[in-house]
Amino acid sequence: MAQKISKRIKSAQTITDFKQSYSLEEAVMLLDKMPKTKFDETVELSVSLGVDPRQSSQMVRGVIELPNGSGKKKTLAAFVENNQVALDAGADYAGLDDLIQKVKDGWMAFDVAVATPSAMKEVRTIARILGPRGLMPNPKSGTVSDNIAEAIEKIKNGGQIEFKMDKTANLSIVTGKRSFDTAKLVENIKTVIETLGRLRPSELKGTFIKKMTLSSSMSPGIKLTSSLFTHF
Repeated sequence: MAQKISKRIKSAQTITDFKQSYSLEEAVMLLDKMPKTKFDETVELSVSLGVDPRQSSQMVRGVIELPNGSGKKKTLAAFVENNQVALDAGADYAGLDDLIQKVKDGWMAFDVAVATPSAMKEVRTIARILGPRGLMPNPKSGTVSDNIAEAIEKIKNGGQIEFKMDKTANLSIVTGKRSFDTAKLVENIKTVIETLGRLRPSELKGTFIKKMTLSSSMSPGIKLTSSLFTHF
């Protein structure tokens, strides 16, 4: 039985040719013309990498500071000894032993977690819970810091996006919202692509980035031209 195509996809098919690749500016403009939903959809860049996901030395992960913000509100949990400092800085939840016990009991009502270096010994007891969900605080991502107030403010008020390659060597990175104007969205995406280019594993001999597509929460993907990433 043929799969039924939704009205949204049919409408999108009249706007773009999904077999064709587009420049970044063209892709953003095409995305803007596609049918919108009642909520402000998140725009994401999906990336297929040519690395070997079995090799730890070829793991691609990092943090990007989007120049125009992500448009996404994040619920933040701070694993700290001084609750009030974290709460004053904007943390939604703060604590240490009590917060760890809540996580052990199944509570996961947060999008990002931060911790002080001194709290990490206790936080590691729930690494098996936080790790698979991408929530484990990590110094490389700026979520483990002696200056916990600064770390919280950057995450809550800035455009800091953390990303990590999955087991199939694919990435999905938030680049903004559909409500962003074209210039701001293009600037954010360029920043993401340039950041990825700097993360090419030194031992990789072949192609680093194989394919990129741009999409929103409810839209099909638009292929980006390879000239944007083949030089990495």
